[in-house]
Amino acid sequence: MLLTILYIIAISAEAMTGAIAAGRYKMDFFGVVFIALVTAIGGGSIRDMLLGHYPLTWVAHPEYVILICFCALFATKIPSLVVKLESLFLTLDAIGLVTFSILGAQVAIDGNLGFIIAVSSAVITGVFGGIFRDVLCGKIPLVFRKEVYASVAIFAGILYYVLTVFLKLDLLSASLITLFLGVSFRLLAIKNKWSLPIFSYDDEERKKF
Repeated sequence: MLLTILYIIAISAEAMTGAIAAGRYKMDFFGVVFIALVTAIGGGSIRDMLLGHYPLTWVAHPEYVILICFCALFATKIPSLVVKLESLFLTLDAIGLVTFSILGAQVAIDGNLGFIIAVSSAVITGVFGGIFRDVLCGKIPLVFRKEVYASVAIFAGILYYVLTVFLKLDLLSASLITLFLGVSFRLLAIKNKWSLPIFSYDDEERKKF
């Protein structure tokens, strides 16, 4: 029940931020809704297809599609407010990232697919929606440039797997612990501007030699 509530909050927030991203590129309403859908449920859809987990979440619960479309169109009416509440949406995004990661790991655990697939499933669910959004908007995905984002999904996937499979904690306790530590990790990364090392190679430098 807890994860369902958090999932609904997460896809609503992702839908609104996806809509704002589409608005920055002056997309029509179809583009706005499509980007919102990709951002909110794209990662989970790819996970389900890769793992053979059918029906897809939004197929089993089409009401989620309606909710995402509503939130996306609502965001077009209050874009300045959404931007002003950036810190709130960053917090909601952190909650969404960890929630998606937990759900992704759980799908793999339910299928007895092992540790590597569970963590991979957590990452796919957590970050692929944002990757698709940025690609469709013609940008290098933020997760590839500087953000400690995928690292949080990896951390959440590992922690949740250890708590549920190795330590045999009940799902609620494991979810709450993973949620608290994962969201704290993400918010600390934002506050302290943590980032992974960047590889920079300028071909012009090679031509000088």
